[in-house]
Amino acid sequence: MGDFIQMQNIVKRFPSVTACNHITIIGFAKGEIHALLGENGAGKSTLMNILYGLLKKDEEEILMDGQSIEINSPQEAIELGIGMVHQHFMLIPKFTVIENIILGTKLKREPFLDFKVARKEIEALQKTQV
Repeated sequence: MGDFIQMQNIVKRFPSVTACNHITIIGFAKGEIHALLGENGAGKSTLMNILYGLLKKDEEEILMDGQSIEINSPQEAIELGIGMVHQHFMLIPKFTVIENIILGTKLKREPFLDFKVARKEIEALQKTQV
């Protein structure tokens, strides 16, 4: 299948620390699910937040199917087919409540999300939980 996504020499600096120092990850093929393991403070979350568009990298590039890409938001990541399960529950501040609830789900009428259907499903779920 080849390397569908590559992260090459990624650098992310914060005022007091360099969280990612020239990290390269290759070998992400289409349809694969990956886990990233390592010690606390190794930069795992920072690296994945860059891939998911929650943080901006300071240096180098992300390639998708051989083309350099910029991912500026989680929505852009999702549109590119990149999903992420966070270690801790997270909301995306720029998203509406409905968008946060359905984040990463695949509702009918793809490739577009049907917010009316999503709202009805959320309301039905809420009624069963009361």
